[in-house]
Amino acid sequence: MVLPINIYSDDILRKKAKPLKGIDSGIEELIAFMFETMRNASGIGLAAPQVGHSLRLLVMDISGLKSYADAAPMVVINPHILAVRGYNDMEEGCLSLPGVHGDVERPAAITLKFRNEHFEEITGEFSGMYARVLQHEIDHLNGTLFVDRMEKRDRRKIQKELDAFSSGNVNAAYPIAREPLTA
Repeated sequence: MVLPINIYSDDILRKKAKPLKGIDSGIEELIAFMFETMRNASGIGLAAPQVGHSLRLLVMDISGLKSYADAAPMVVINPHILAVRGYNDMEEGCLSLPGVHGDVERPAAITLKFRNEHFEEITGEFSGMYARVLQHEIDHLNGTLFVDRMEKRDRRKIQKELDAFSSGNVNAAYPIAREPLTA
């Protein structure tokens, strides 16, 4: 099932997500739906808050990128970055901000502790696109969007698009959620 994706102005994207205490059939189903939703939207990463679930859960599949054709899809639960090394700038986009892109500086490599889809604890070293996508999605679990990490002058260039999202003017090639507006 393809789930609707929450967009920039939706409150859930600004909340710190809750840790998972284990895996049950509901979480397994959510993981499957998240992969289907991400692939339907031509994404390479998706965090649970983006589909309306405030849980510390993300999925990623970067195998569609030329240099990562052999990369296995990943399920990451309750991630915690233990260490970072180096920095690089790269253009990012986000399914919650359709059509918006901008340069973001992030650590080039990370040491990450997390649980996989079997709730087994893993500690691993990630670099390149692995590190980039993991950090982008972990930001979602902490209520941060990539535009929050952009230089102010670069963010000013996309402010018109952000304002349009806030006023409900969104065009996406995939289903988007409509959170009720609160006064």
